[in-house]
Amino acid sequence: MKSQLLCILGPTAVGKTEIAIDLAQRLNAEIVSVDSRQIYQQMDIGTAKPTYQEQQAAPHHLIDCVEISQSFTVADYKTLADTAILDIQKRNKQVILAGGAGLYFRAIVDGLFEGPGADVKLRNKLQLEAEEFGVEKLHNRLRKCDPISADRIHPNNLIRVIRALEVYELTGIPISEHQQQWQYKAQRYSFTAFGITMSRPLLNDRINQRVDVMLGNGLVKEVESILATGHSRNSFALQSFGYKELVAYLDRQCTYVEAVEQLKQNTRKFAKRQMTWFKTDKRIEWLERNTTTNNLETIVEKIIDSTQNSTNT
Repeated sequence: MKSQLLCILGPTAVGKTEIAIDLAQRLNAEIVSVDSRQIYQQMDIGTAKPTYQEQQAAPHHLIDCVEISQSFTVADYKTLADTAILDIQKRNKQVILAGGAGLYFRAIVDGLFEGPGADVKLRNKLQLEAEEFGVEKLHNRLRKCDPISADRIHPNNLIRVIRALEVYELTGIPISEHQQQWQYKAQRYSFTAFGITMSRPLLNDRINQRVDVMLGNGLVKEVESILATGHSRNSFALQSFGYKELVAYLDRQCTYVEAVEQLKQNTRKFAKRQMTWFKTDKRIEWLERNTTTNNLETIVEKIIDSTQNSTNT
């Protein structure tokens, strides 16, 4: 399955959506979201989901596809992404992958390490342990047997923590080692990938400002609405950054000021993990964004020029 894709990657708050929409309008393209949280319904403000106006400006795919309570894996994402890509290409349009989920990006372009099948008994055992002792304990166990995966997987991502422990217990080999042997061996699409970056202080400032905007746009009410519909506080959605901090505030475990500061800190840490992941992929060409001089136009033009040159060679 070979077909040229244009990929816009990078950490949260760097401006990927803005760039992807600009490119989509110029290239007659449609955007496939590479995001592990925008796939969920109801999670709009806290995931910086493209607004209605932005989705009208350029068609987006893989947004609002599943309910918060629904189990959703990387394999599920890959299936939906392949379907969306094929649909776009059948209509003779350019596909733009845009987002910050490194594992989802790899799933599309390289495929997945399938690993051993699910062991329902083992998964249930690990799930019960998480409910009784907390996800953090499972994550600490993962760190002992597979520190690489522990660094990549957020402690609150219970699905991935359990899968990593499951693979290790069933094979005796860390899932990170399996993935290292698998990656790049079966590239499924030809693609050109650009990573958008900026200086750490500038990115941190943008993250802090974005959090303030989210709160001003009603993020607390969004969290209250999700809780009101009966979703578990232990769900992936409510345990992800942007939501768990405000759940703690609403449960009176901390003050509003403390929740906001924790949210900003967790988002900054998340951006750092994203960069660590993407920097290992040497196929990505990095472009630095400088909002002081507003070089967005320069970046977009460089991407278009590189894409056209790649197509012509």
